[in-house]
Amino acid sequence: MQRAENGGFGAWCPDLPGCVAAGDSEAGAVAEMAKAIEVHLEGLRQGGLTIPYPTAIAATIVTDAA
Repeated sequence: MQRAENGGFGAWCPDLPGCVAAGDSEAGAVAEMAKAIEVHLEGLRQGGLTIPYPTAIAATIVTDAA
């Protein structure tokens, strides 16, 4: 996840190229990313395509709080 210059947040899924989401907050971006992953996987299933096995399972949150 990355903070945008406008204050929003963007997220992407490295194992699902093109699967991205954005939100006004970290929680909003995470919620949108969960929906985006569901839609992306359903599209792969409907297209008869292989769902890739995850290469990594991790989450990183960086804040500027001291």
